[in-house]
Amino acid sequence: MFSYLIVFVVSFLTTYLTAPWIMPKLRRAGLTGKDVNKKNKPSLPEMGGFVIVFGFSAGILSSIFMYTFSQHIHPILGVSGINNLELNLILASLSTILIMTLVGVFDDLFAMRQSIKALLPLFAALPLVAVQAGVSTMRFPIIGDVDFGIFYALILIPIGITGASNVTNMLAGFNGLEAGMGLVASISLAYIAWNINSPEALILLLSMSGALLAFLKYNWYPARLLMGDIGTLSIGTIIAASVIVGNFETAGVIVTIPYIIDFFIKLVNRFPSDKWWGELQNSKLTCSRKPISLCQWIMRLTNGIKEQNLVKLLILIELIFGALAIVSVS
Repeated sequence: MFSYLIVFVVSFLTTYLTAPWIMPKLRRAGLTGKDVNKKNKPSLPEMGGFVIVFGFSAGILSSIFMYTFSQHIHPILGVSGINNLELNLILASLSTILIMTLVGVFDDLFAMRQSIKALLPLFAALPLVAVQAGVSTMRFPIIGDVDFGIFYALILIPIGITGASNVTNMLAGFNGLEAGMGLVASISLAYIAWNINSPEALILLLSMSGALLAFLKYNWYPARLLMGDIGTLSIGTIIAASVIVGNFETAGVIVTIPYIIDFFIKLVNRFPSDKWWGELQNSKLTCSRKPISLCQWIMRLTNGIKEQNLVKLLILIELIFGALAIVSVS
């Protein structure tokens, strides 16, 4: 278990130490975005998702090192390496997240159309399809087990990567929201992966958890760094990849229910690209028009809410669904 803790610590420290280095560089390069829920709408360094991917990748690489050189680690460091790891699943998942990072870069730089952005994750899923990650038999409530055969790899894996990355990309735009909810989802699923003895999924989720926890230092209200689409797309991709690799897809669906609710609200409103934020009145975010997102519905139902309280409420909601996901596989 100590080896897995090292994975978490490596991803945390990499993100924590990289963020202060990259923030001034992003600002000098003009890679900034407006914090639209503040009075003066300040410009902040964007594309901070880079440091999340750095931290995640560092955690993955540390796990590969401890697996490859496990026989040498114990005599030198006095700790056990990582054994019984399917390296092809780890490398395929890393490839998928790095492809999604490129999608996020292009979206942050060129603001791609939603239809194009929704299709590109299909290509990111190819590494997981190639190694035939996961098990084709899935268990559903009431109807029981269903074997999808080859259609699991060719259809369900791409749909899972595409769906998860897009819904997590949409529920965003408030200080600490994306990282906070993503952290809760990752830790909840990491507990499941540990409980069912899925080391590959556990490594993926611990790497993301460490990176997101460190990123919150700079993204919590009032934020100094925004993650951009690189970060939001990465969160969903890692959630999907981990539950596919670990064969607990039902839990993955449960933790994404708040995101799915937001998706359908925006679907009904034809995926609005602006005016999704709040109207600042007496330090509270309000919504005087028709709500077009889950966040705006909360603003309406609460008759105005502070940004940090809105984020805390959504994190609490995600915590509830994380607990339900744990119960669903226990």
